[in-house]
Amino acid sequence: MQNLDHALSAELNQRQLDHLYRKRNSHDGPQRPQLKINGQTLLAFCSNDYLGLANHPALIRAAQNACVDYGLGSGASHLVAGHTGVHHELEEALAKLTQRPRALLFSSGYMANMGVLSSLLDRQDAVYQDRLNHASLLDGGLLSAAKFQRYRHQDLSDLQRQLDKTQARRHLVATDAVFSMDGDTALLKPLSQLCHAQQAWLMIDDAHGFGVLGRDGGGSALAQGLTTDDCPIYMATLGKALGSYGAFVAGSDVLIETLIQFSRNYIYTTALPPAIAAASLAAVNLLQHEVWRQQHLNHLIRLFKQQAEHLKLPLMPSDTAIQPLLIGSSEVALRLSESLKEMGFLVTAIRPPTVPKNTARLRITLSAAHTENHLQQLLAALSKLQHQGLLAVVDD
Repeated sequence: MQNLDHALSAELNQRQLDHLYRKRNSHDGPQRPQLKINGQTLLAFCSNDYLGLANHPALIRAAQNACVDYGLGSGASHLVAGHTGVHHELEEALAKLTQRPRALLFSSGYMANMGVLSSLLDRQDAVYQDRLNHASLLDGGLLSAAKFQRYRHQDLSDLQRQLDKTQARRHLVATDAVFSMDGDTALLKPLSQLCHAQQAWLMIDDAHGFGVLGRDGGGSALAQGLTTDDCPIYMATLGKALGSYGAFVAGSDVLIETLIQFSRNYIYTTALPPAIAAASLAAVNLLQHEVWRQQHLNHLIRLFKQQAEHLKLPLMPSDTAIQPLLIGSSEVALRLSESLKEMGFLVTAIRPPTVPKNTARLRITLSAAHTENHLQQLLAALSKLQHQGLLAVVDD
């Protein structure tokens, strides 16, 4: 038998040769625009802390108080002895915010997506997914044992053709609401109408829309006018715009009870620490009391898009906090990311397999913690890279 390290080293070496090797950035201190990495202070444009809440005093205070009241760990799964009053209060607040009958906490977005799809589907069923969905949705669909099909990105005619062909017992269509690497938003209204006509269930992953879109940050479904009937399965995470950790699924009482009874990802895992639940609850309350955060973020998005278009940067179509620059080559994307780091900026190069082949990009993400001056500094750096011939200029 081949030696384990020898076999794995060959794969690692190939990944390096293909410019696809990933490295971790370890920083000191809280999440904020200025991060200190290996002794260098960098202005970061790669965090999903869209509202700047990860270091908010109210979240820290809520977590500290919960530690005093509940201790640190929850000690058990929700169905044994890990479900506390603060967990329950958070679920009720999330249901109210998303305007759905009930919500159920999961330990992560990955576990939530896996839990939903494996609980609701089996080999008698079919699941249809947008080609650019997040890995957790794709993996959940593959492991559900249902017939797994992917439709072209945002192509509802392609989806309809696939729905017309199937003889499955149940049909479930799953899509990102905001696509994490492109920043564009799903066409939820026509998608829900198609699902209704085809008697298919619609599930959305709103990891990058919850907290920043919709009334009081209630999410993409509310922003596009969808009710629980239009979109019966709603999943979102707490570790991005809410600055905390974990995820939830919101929907009807029957859906939530089904997940409690059948979702192995819920049943067989330790509940989130009460302190994390308390911090998330504080973040939900802040959505309604510090609305300037969404307003400021939207202002920064508009400003960045205007300036980027003026500079003829290779900006991808997006009206969200995710503003990617399409580069193409993984090698060039890495070189640009390193050049920006030398200039004092942290902007991540996203490469395959996270994105399709030959679509490597610089994924710029904006936060309410950024200022206009931060944006102008980044734009000046990108303009400098253009003048040096390192970054392409988009022709009219």
